[in-house]
Amino acid sequence: MTLAVATEGLRKAYPGGAGLHGVDLAVPEGSVYGLVGPNGAGKTTLLCLLAGLRRPDAGAIRFAVPLDRVAVCPDVPQFEPWLTAAEVVELAGSLAAGPVDGAQVDRALEEAGLAGAAHRRVGTFSRGMTQRLALAATLVGDPAVVILDEPSSALDPAGRHEVLDLVARLGRDRTVLLSSHVLADVQRVCDTVGVLVEGRLRWQGEVARLLAEHVQPAWEVRVRGDAGAVAAALHGEPWVRTATADGNGRVRVEVTSMAAGEAHLVAALAATGQPVVAVEPAADDLEDAFLRLAGGGT
Repeated sequence: MTLAVATEGLRKAYPGGAGLHGVDLAVPEGSVYGLVGPNGAGKTTLLCLLAGLRRPDAGAIRFAVPLDRVAVCPDVPQFEPWLTAAEVVELAGSLAAGPVDGAQVDRALEEAGLAGAAHRRVGTFSRGMTQRLALAATLVGDPAVVILDEPSSALDPAGRHEVLDLVARLGRDRTVLLSSHVLADVQRVCDTVGVLVEGRLRWQGEVARLLAEHVQPAWEVRVRGDAGAVAAALHGEPWVRTATADGNGRVRVEVTSMAAGEAHLVAALAATGQPVVAVEPAADDLEDAFLRLAGGGT
C-alpha cells in the first residue's frame, strides 16, 4: 500500500498534557481519510503540523508528493467581501502555485459547483457557497493531496450535502484527509478512518473493518404478530446475544456474527409461527464504534 501522507512518532506537547503523543498516521494514496475524535483530542494540532503551521517537538512527517501539490482548506474560510469568486480563486492560485490563467480558475469554480457565480461578489454568498469557494481556492493549483479541516461545520443540511458531494468527487482522483466531528459525514464519504483520543491514534484503517470489529452485529425484524413472543423464542438460540422487542412490532436481534444471522435467522423466525414483514441487517453506525474506542462520549 502506497501512503500519500505518513507520520512517525509525531509529538507536540502543550501544558496540562494536551497535544500529540507519538502519532503514526498512515493515509493511503487515493483514499478519503476521516480523522475523528472528541474535542481536545488533537485533530487541529495534527492538521496544523501537516500544513506546516506549527512545528512538531519530535517525529517525522512525510508526503509522497512535493509540498506544492499539497493544499489545505481551513474550517472557517473568510474572504474580502468586495472580491468576486473568480478573483478570490485567481488570488489564491497566484499565492500558492504562481500565476494561474482563466481556464484554471473556471475549472476550479466548476469543480466546486460555483461556475454560475464566478462574477458575484463573495459578500453575498451563503455559508455553504463560501465553503465551496474555499474548496475552489484550494483546488485551483491542482493539488494531489487535499487537507480539509471540518469542511461541513456550521452548514445547514443542504449546504452540508453539497460540500460532502464535492468531497466524495475529490476522492475519485486525489487523496483527501479531512477532520470532522460529524461521524455520519465521515461514514458517508470516507473509506479510511483514524480515531484520535487524548493525542493518541487509538485506531486507524478501513471504515468497514472498524465497523466489523467494534460494532455489535445485529438484525432488525418487523412482525405483524407478537413481537415479544418472537424475541423470547430467539433469545434462547445459541447464536443470539440479545433479542429485544420495542412494542411496535419490531425486534432487534444482536447476533454472534452476521454469518450466523444469515444462516439461522430466517428459519428461527419461521419456527415462531408469527407473520414476518421484514428482516434486514441493522445499519452500521460509526458512532457506536467511535464511542467504544473513545471510552464513551464525544
